[in-house]
Amino acid sequence: MNKAENPALDALLARIDRQRVPKHVAIIMDGNGRWAQSKGEERIVGHSNGVRSVREALTGATEVGVQYLTLYAFSTENWNRPRAEVDALMDLLVRTMASELEELMANGVRLNAIGDLESLPKSCHDTLMESMRATAGNTRITLTLALSYSSRWELLRMVKRIAADVRDGRTSVQEIDEAMVDRHLTTYGMPEPELLIRTSGEQRISNFLLWQIAYAELHFSPVLWPDFDKATLFNAILDFQNRERRFGLISEQVNP
Repeated sequence: MNKAENPALDALLARIDRQRVPKHVAIIMDGNGRWAQSKGEERIVGHSNGVRSVREALTGATEVGVQYLTLYAFSTENWNRPRAEVDALMDLLVRTMASELEELMANGVRLNAIGDLESLPKSCHDTLMESMRATAGNTRITLTLALSYSSRWELLRMVKRIAADVRDGRTSVQEIDEAMVDRHLTTYGMPEPELLIRTSGEQRISNFLLWQIAYAELHFSPVLWPDFDKATLFNAILDFQNRERRFGLISEQVNP
């Protein structure tokens, strides 16, 4: 859609201060099932329609200069959903990655993934790895999919790895600090999210990036994920830019 066709979106875009755009935006994509059920459809229809919203989020983030976009696509708890829905989700993921690869390459998108990737079905894992290798040289924006991910899984993995290093003499208890924890997280090398968005009106974090969002601004949108669009993202960024980020300080210290 060109600018002449959507003046309202252009007006939103014009209000965003490009110097204060969050470098890293994370999104909990929620509401696919409710969206489908409200239309009398199977839950997988909501997930299928949510693919369009991923494109909207990615395109909008790229337009305003977001450098990292992380999407909570499938949690470790989601494996407990009905088998038919899980299988359909994995199939949708494979088909989407294969069909979107050309578009990712054309737009300079680097695909990344975090989570217990070895637990994914082989076809899904292999397609994911292939897409990540193909886009590894792209630098415009990094799109990270959190797949078979949960923060408790990640933190437990971190604790075990540091404990093994202490046991084997590669480090000591005294050397353990925040930087060491960061190095053992799946997000190592990425900036911490400055803005976390959750759709569907739910106001909880659902075991997502608990360490990394310590100082993130939280934005809860009533929009169900399949209805998420650029305007929803731009409004969340404007909300972010209207907040005072103090990081434990007081207003007078932040704005002397």
